Amino acid sequence: MNLPPRQQSILDLVRERGYLSIEELAQQFAVTPQTIRRDINQLAEQSLLRRYHGGAAWDSSIENTAYNTRADQMRDEKQRIAEAVVAHIPDNASLFINIGTTTEAIARALLGHRNLKIITNNLHVAATLSAKPDFEVLVAGGTVRSDGGVVGQAAVDFIQQFRVDFAVVGISGIDEDGSLLDFDYQEVRVSRAIIENARQVLLAADSSKFGRNALVRLGPIDLVDRLITDHAPPAAVARLLAQHKVQLELA
Repeated sequence: MNLPPRQQSILDLVRERGYLSIEELAQQFAVTPQTIRRDINQLAEQSLLRRYHGGAAWDSSIENTAYNTRADQMRDEKQRIAEAVVAHIPDNASLFINIGTTTEAIARALLGHRNLKIITNNLHVAATLSAKPDFEVLVAGGTVRSDGGVVGQAAVDFIQQFRVDFAVVGISGIDEDGSLLDFDYQEVRVSRAIIENARQVLLAADSSKFGRNALVRLGPIDLVDRLITDHAPPAAVARLLAQHKVQLELA
């Protein structure tokens, strides 16, 4: 496909980095943000990359974006989602928190709470919350990934010992048919155990997750009780939420 030189360079950079903001691209090519937005829109219309609020990304269905890139992506939106999530969690509660940069933002937002008991397979979450002396933090054993996630049968067995008030979960993608998707089948097995052993499930997912492809299916969206996101979901997903009485909250 013959693209204008700047658009080809944008595509090459986004594929290399996984995600770039409009501001970064505007500085890189010494053009206005409006020019970059037009380029991104044209590339997205050809399905060459995905347009996000504030940037563009290249998504693989078999491999997740690098951890540092994910941590920077949609940072403001994740913060708003985190603040909305923790408003549903009272003091003196027990909760699971799974792997993800959104759940890590939620962990930071929970530091204003008191007397929580947290069970997690995310080492970054554990490090954040263990600094609070009135919190009790339990970490699942298993195989530690490079992004601080803990997976494997040992993690599943550990999670299944508990029955908690809340599960706070993130996800890599939400398909139009309502399927919750992720990249690591071992991570999905732990997340299933987390969902099955919580009285209420809060799914925290920024709007970049809608329509994003990932290889492994966790299950249908009606596994969760509430979806907290930053933007209205696609119409097909909104219909499924209403049909299954999943509460939708926009942060």
